[in-house]
Amino acid sequence: MNTAYTTKEIQARVEAYISQFKEGYFSPLSMLARMTEEVGELAREVNHTYGEKPKKASEAANTVTDELGDIIFVLTCFANSLDIDLSEAFEKSMTKFETRDKDRWTKKTQED
Repeated sequence: MNTAYTTKEIQARVEAYISQFKEGYFSPLSMLARMTEEVGELAREVNHTYGEKPKKASEAANTVTDELGDIIFVLTCFANSLDIDLSEAFEKSMTKFETRDKDRWTKKTQED
C-alpha cells in the first residue's frame, strides 16, 4: 500500500473513485456542509483523545487519524469539483504565511 502520495496523485485517485458514480461530486454548498460535518467529527475525536470528555463505550472507535483522512478526502472532492489544483492552492497559502507572518512568532534559536 502506497502511503506517500503527491497532491496530484490524491486528486487523481479521488477523481477515479468519484467518476465511477453517475451522481459525481456534490454541489459546492453540499460539499461545504460535508466538510463542516467532518471537522465536527475531528473535534469530537480530539476532545475524546486530548480533552476531558471520555468516549462512551457505545461510540465507534474512530481516531484523529481517521477523521483527518476523511477531511482530506472531502477537501479533495471539493477541490476537484471546482477544478482547483491543491498543490497550487497550498503553494499560494504557504507563500502568504511565509511572508505575512514571518515575524509574527518567536523564532527558535540554536539553543532551543
